[in-house]
Amino acid sequence: MKSILRLTLNGRPREDLVPDNMLLLDYLREIANLTGSKQGCDGGECGACTVLVDSRPRLACSTLAHQVAGKVVETIEGLATQGTISRLQAAFHEKLGTQCGFCTPGMIMAAEALLRKNPDPSRDEIKAALAGNLCRCTGYVKIIESVEAAASSSCREAAE
Repeated sequence: MKSILRLTLNGRPREDLVPDNMLLLDYLREIANLTGSKQGCDGGECGACTVLVDSRPRLACSTLAHQVAGKVVETIEGLATQGTISRLQAAFHEKLGTQCGFCTPGMIMAAEALLRKNPDPSRDEIKAALAGNLCRCTGYVKIIESVEAAASSSCREAAE
């Protein structure tokens, strides 16, 4: 069966006819044509599919699309504003937090949730926030440095 899914996706209201058993990840990629979120493990273990649902990180590969009805869903594509990447996306670029890039959308979305809740996290808090996201290319040092740089630039902006 199919039913109407109503939600706010990257700041825009949407209504789509969606199969009742469709995963949020499949909805995002196949219906909304937002392919930034990746399916890395097919079991909720890698975090590559992390999106924000009402500003909290959520695994899109283990969430039914209809579970987010009436909620605000944000994907990596929604972080850019008027064609300008976010401070976190810029920090990942500048600090070389991306290797192959497959895990990067999920890492950035998990880090975004952290920075919204805690704009000046400690290294241990960053590690804890990213614990559900796996990177197969790095030792995580550059990823953590990227989040620290974004937090640092955010704190500077707030002080000005």
